Amino acid sequence: MLGTGVGDHHQEHQPWKGVALMKIGIIGAGNIGGNLTRRLTALGHDVSVANSRGPHTLTALAEETGATPVEVGEAARDADVVVVTVPLKAVPDLPSGLFDGAADGVAVIDTGNYYPQQRDGKIAAIEDEGLTESGWTARQIGHTVVKAFNGTYAQDILDRHRPAGAPDRMALPVAGDDEAAKRVVRALIDELGFDTVDAGSLADSWRQQPGTPVYGLQEGTEAVTKALAEVSPERSADFRA
Repeated sequence: MLGTGVGDHHQEHQPWKGVALMKIGIIGAGNIGGNLTRRLTALGHDVSVANSRGPHTLTALAEETGATPVEVGEAARDADVVVVTVPLKAVPDLPSGLFDGAADGVAVIDTGNYYPQQRDGKIAAIEDEGLTESGWTARQIGHTVVKAFNGTYAQDILDRHRPAGAPDRMALPVAGDDEAAKRVVRALIDELGFDTVDAGSLADSWRQQPGTPVYGLQEGTEAVTKALAEVSPERSADFRA
């Protein structure tokens, strides 16, 4: 995952004006998951956070943010949005029936990336069948996903958010098959302080995978749209096993 760890970061805790507050589950408390927990709690959302090591390891994050540490199997309970932000190789280990207790129409955000050489080993369905990374994740967890934040530096979630219309507001690509879920995710990203660009369906989400022009791009809507259009479907050697 892009990004580095951060130290203490103090923010005002106040509800986001004009946006419905939601129950949000975050599975994975690494750089992206931790910083989304910080920002979403600061906006007033009810956030539950889980990791593979158990709730007792999340005490400091909970005390800092007001989020509720839970077991992975409880993270989606009654949730309107669930963020899955774990290493790709760990996705098959997520509990079955994870979303059974979630709210109707839950939007599941997948932030994952396939790093075969550095971390994940070869996943044949991705490399040999041509399945997109998020398409593979959706198949593993038994629920469609919206691909977002996978090419976002973790520190930018804390530092680069801007009001709507700001000239230096960053844009993030968002891909998915469920249009209602995609609208929820795009509204949430707008609330977090970033523009979004619709990157198409999950079958199109290769356009924002590692090694593509948009991956890690810290630019606005126009540049992100251009980068999505200029990409080649060929996976670069750095991101093949």
